[in-house]
Amino acid sequence: MTQITLEAARVNAGYTMREVATITGVHHQTVSKYEKDSSKIPFDLMNSLCELYKISKDEIFFGKVVRKK
Repeated sequence: MTQITLEAARVNAGYTMREVATITGVHHQTVSKYEKDSSKIPFDLMNSLCELYKISKDEIFFGKVVRKK
């Protein structure tokens, strides 16, 4: 399985960059920066985005789908 980008996760969840910025309390340029390079994203923001997009960190970084039982 291939990994999904933060941008693809955002689009799939139906959010614009500005909406995500408002919801998470960061500037829209910050969202753009992390969509281009998620390797330096703060852990708390990554958790917020994963929760918002309803996607696991494993899917973004490793291409794994984790099924909850």
